Amino acid sequence: MTIALSLLAYELAGDAAGAVLGTAFTIKMVAYVGLSPVLAAIAERLPRKAVLIGADLVRAAVALALPFVTEVWQIYVLIFLLQTASASFTPVFQATIPDVLPDEEDYTQALSLSRLAYDLENLLSPALAAMLLLVISFHGLFVGTIIGFLFSAALVARTSLPQRARAGEKRPFRERLTRGSRIYLATPRLRGLLALNLTAAAIGAFVLVNSVVLVRAEYGLDERALGIAMAAFGGGSMLAAISLPRVLLHIRERDVMVPSAVVLTGLALVFAALSAGDALPPWWLFLLIWGLMGTFYSAILTPSGRLLRISAHAEDRPAIFAAQFALSHACWLVTYPLAGWVGQGAGLSTALLVLGGLGALGVVAAIWLWPANEERIIEHSHPNLPPDHPHMQAHGGEGQQHAHTFIIDDEHRIWPTHS
Repeated sequence: MTIALSLLAYELAGDAAGAVLGTAFTIKMVAYVGLSPVLAAIAERLPRKAVLIGADLVRAAVALALPFVTEVWQIYVLIFLLQTASASFTPVFQATIPDVLPDEEDYTQALSLSRLAYDLENLLSPALAAMLLLVISFHGLFVGTIIGFLFSAALVARTSLPQRARAGEKRPFRERLTRGSRIYLATPRLRGLLALNLTAAAIGAFVLVNSVVLVRAEYGLDERALGIAMAAFGGGSMLAAISLPRVLLHIRERDVMVPSAVVLTGLALVFAALSAGDALPPWWLFLLIWGLMGTFYSAILTPSGRLLRISAHAEDRPAIFAAQFALSHACWLVTYPLAGWVGQGAGLSTALLVLGGLGALGVVAAIWLWPANEERIIEHSHPNLPPDHPHMQAHGGEGQQHAHTFIIDDEHRIWPTHS
């Protein structure tokens, strides 16, 4: 669909197609950031299977309409509808997986498979589109997208989903709207995750936006070389996704994610230094750096679902996954324009230095916000709860002091400053 949309933009706008696509992708990010928490709050009281199928059907309908547009503004409207449906689908889908796979090891395997599928899609879709364009017009590519969304809806319809966990009381819409972000920002490990999302977005945006300029304009190579460069990045990402389930059996998430962010930022700054001036590193070294950056980029992103899973009760998972969806895409909303504008105005090495600096800022923030000695079971007290409160009775604390796995919820609104 991305290939078809690019060709559609060129058919309608000619040389201004880049500006059309830039606006369309900005609309995508705005929909993700602005609407995801709202849609999650609305969807909380709806059957999640209906939400997932409905979002797929809306996206299929948009894909069906795209070949018939005749004006650029129609692309913008349809992209907004498409991404609104995606902003509804993705957080609910992500929050459902830990309910389907409650075992932590199974869930980790699922996260890695999801990452593998994403990387394979990035590698195979352009090649498949290129082959199809040999025998059909680009409008026919939208048919494949429609089939994909309908197939997704059919798979959801055939899948037995566990009963959604319900909160004990019906919360007002305003509280449901802000609940996910409140839990997210009150949890130290998730504040660290947000900082690491900034690092991943900073370096990832440069790769996705400027690889084509590096390969075609700086190295003077052809489209095939661009495919090899992106395959190097994607292959590194898949290597990390395959390896992480075993690694995370023995090493904590923080001890994987923070060092990976340090190395990712370091690789970006090294490449910026090597490419300063008129010199460029050898092509083989460029591919090696891109492959390594893909590995450590994936090592930051893949474990994030585990952090979200352990940081919220089952009934709050849709809200917290929606918060992650919105906040992580807010990082991309900043880094995408930076990668393009600074790269065009000041040069690619300068753009990578700026984004590398932003990535380093994310690393420092993560180290500061996410304590290295964080414990899941924390001793704490509830001075405002009476001794006969159900929570106090359930944990049988001596007086009001007790210990259990600490999660931000109605009884635990602030993270303890000491254990």
